[in-house]
Amino acid sequence: MDHRLVQQAQHGDERAFAELAYAVGDRLYALAHRILRDVDLAEEATQQTLVNIWRDLPSLRDPSRFEAWAFRMVVNACYRETRRVRRFQAKVHLLRADGPSGDPAPHVADRDELERAFVRLPPEQRAVLVLQYHLGLSMDGIADQLGIPVGTVRSRIHHAKRALRAAIEADARTAVGEQQA
Repeated sequence: MDHRLVQQAQHGDERAFAELAYAVGDRLYALAHRILRDVDLAEEATQQTLVNIWRDLPSLRDPSRFEAWAFRMVVNACYRETRRVRRFQAKVHLLRADGPSGDPAPHVADRDELERAFVRLPPEQRAVLVLQYHLGLSMDGIADQLGIPVGTVRSRIHHAKRALRAAIEADARTAVGEQQA
């Protein structure tokens, strides 16, 4: 990110801010969508993040940290959205499968199962998983993005994976029970 552009926007240059928003807007939305799993909520979180960035940009001390700061703001906006909505409903959004074509049924079933388990996680756990697996950040990078200790990141990832496994196993037991009935 061009830190001169950030500095110009910090001083009220609307054109510079528009360029910044254009440069990071899609990535902010993608992150919000991966955490929230809802188009409308992700759009709301992204829009609120951009408003907050404009409002708080003059207080950013290090312009070279703009992207990390913006990602932290969108994650926090996602947390606020989940508290506002309070309850998630499983919504399955099929993603284009990577790899060879063939019978997509097993892959769709696996994604559906994972999606149902993922939406049951608290937003803090969803955020660290998205930052690790979608953005490819290291533990240190996630801690830096979220402004939390590395130990907290490790703990959230550990508990999130354990909760995902438990939810998938519970769904499998339920499905077997329904088939036997």
